[in-house]
Amino acid sequence: MSNCFESTPVVQQALKTVWVSAVALVDSDGRVLLAQRPAGKRMAGLWEFPGGKIEEGETPEQALVRELKEELGIDTSSSCLAPVTFASHRYDDFHLMMPLFVCRVWRGQVTAKEGQKFVWAYPKDFDKYPMPPADVPLVPVIRELL
Repeated sequence: MSNCFESTPVVQQALKTVWVSAVALVDSDGRVLLAQRPAGKRMAGLWEFPGGKIEEGETPEQALVRELKEELGIDTSSSCLAPVTFASHRYDDFHLMMPLFVCRVWRGQVTAKEGQKFVWAYPKDFDKYPMPPADVPLVPVIRELL
């Protein structure tokens, strides 16, 4: 068991915190939608839970409802989003805070509105899809839940 108290304090540079909201969309077969980051974006080619930045004045739920409509062409409501866990990850130039929700109810067909690739994957198969470092700790939580 590791000791959470370090003997030498670590001084880290203050970084901008970026808030992003993400969702595990779960279909009737228990598969979860993963989106591949497109070419030209940071961490291109990695697979992630869909979502996006939380805009000024938005709640995480409102951001997801908006992002799901814009990126996937589906409609859902805040009441269909169940908070599950969150990621807190320090990248080189920013700190990411990402609440993760589960959603099982939406209207419409998932469509790649921004040209991204998608896959419906069973949680046991997530290891086949390399993910950004912030998403990796979310995988065991989703596996346990589903």
